[in-house]
Amino acid sequence: MRTFGNVLAWILAVFLAIVFTYAGGIKLIGARPMVQEFAQIGIGQWFRYLTGILEVSGAIGLLIPKYRFWAALQIAAVMAGATAVNIVILHMLPLARLTAILMTLALALAWLRRAHRTVAHSQRPNFAAPDGSNNAA
Repeated sequence: MRTFGNVLAWILAVFLAIVFTYAGGIKLIGARPMVQEFAQIGIGQWFRYLTGILEVSGAIGLLIPKYRFWAALQIAAVMAGATAVNIVILHMLPLARLTAILMTLALALAWLRRAHRTVAHSQRPNFAAPDGSNNAA
């Protein structure tokens, strides 16, 4: 079962890394549709750059097992914001569904990675003090 979880985590990580490298990349290079979309949001183009950086850095982090958990949470947070913006500001419900699905996939990956971290964490030796306490002082 653990092998299945690892394979599933890698499949999700690679899929999401491809999606967010592309999505963040088009924001960073200033593709006309992204410039127009962020102009509609009304915060400024700096927000497009920030979003692109968060997506690309998250995509890279997804491919590094040590950082996968936090990268997946970063991607999920960006997609939560994107879903809210797509519903409230842009009124684009089909796009909101897509961002919600991507958020769910990122959260599933974080959950899979957390389960892996819990197993690895429980295998560490317990260095207790001679009196049986676990105080590091």
